[in-house]
Amino acid sequence: MLKIEEFCDMQKFEEIMNNWARSTGLATVAVGADGNYISECYNFTDFCIKLTRGSEEGCRRCEKCDREGKGVYSCHAGLVDFGIPITLDDGTVLGSVIGGQVLPENPDEGKFRAVARELGIDEDIYIDALRKVSVKTREEIDASANLLGDVINMYVRSCYASKTSEVMLSNLKEGIKDAAVQIEEANASTKQLESISKRQTILSLNASIEAARSGAAGKGFAVVADEVKKLADSMNDVSKSISKALRSITQTVNNLNQENDK
Repeated sequence: MLKIEEFCDMQKFEEIMNNWARSTGLATVAVGADGNYISECYNFTDFCIKLTRGSEEGCRRCEKCDREGKGVYSCHAGLVDFGIPITLDDGTVLGSVIGGQVLPENPDEGKFRAVARELGIDEDIYIDALRKVSVKTREEIDASANLLGDVINMYVRSCYASKTSEVMLSNLKEGIKDAAVQIEEANASTKQLESISKRQTILSLNASIEAARSGAAGKGFAVVADEVKKLADSMNDVSKSISKALRSITQTVNNLNQENDK
């Protein structure tokens, strides 16, 4: 499973989360694809964390909202939360930024007292914590949540593209180095081919001389000499063709190596 922490500068990631939370007054935290926190928790309210999630039934309802909530939505307790997926350009989901914990309007305390009774929470303590929750219009909440999602996604995708490019460049450099070694080996093999061709030419010459000395009895030597000479000439042509191609490839690889060194 690909993790954001593997390729992102998490200090910069935290700065984005923190600055957004400070400027909007909304709560937020980032989680990975496995649901575990990958950032600090910002602006979390006592109303949500200590009280609502602090009760067994409240925690169960909150976890259900976490699983099912998409975009900007109203939570079971009456606050507005959000869940924005963090994805790559190909749609791979890496996690999400979640949060909110804000009121869309001044609350009807009677309704929240009823929620407190359902969850087994002291009503007065619950209402006191409720009064400390920020109030934002639905439009402000939508805009703030979508802004965070856009910024985090752009940052994560940029980091991923940068990391991918680094890996590709590293592989390319290694590939060029390997190619240079292989070309050296090919050049060495070509030189051996040239050496064999020269020896075959000498063998052909010796066979021709022996055929001339032997007269009619040396016809077999003459045939062998002719075939060996043809083979030597053919090998020589192939060797020259390979050498020409290798010189061109060697020049290209050397140029690439020089660019890599720069």
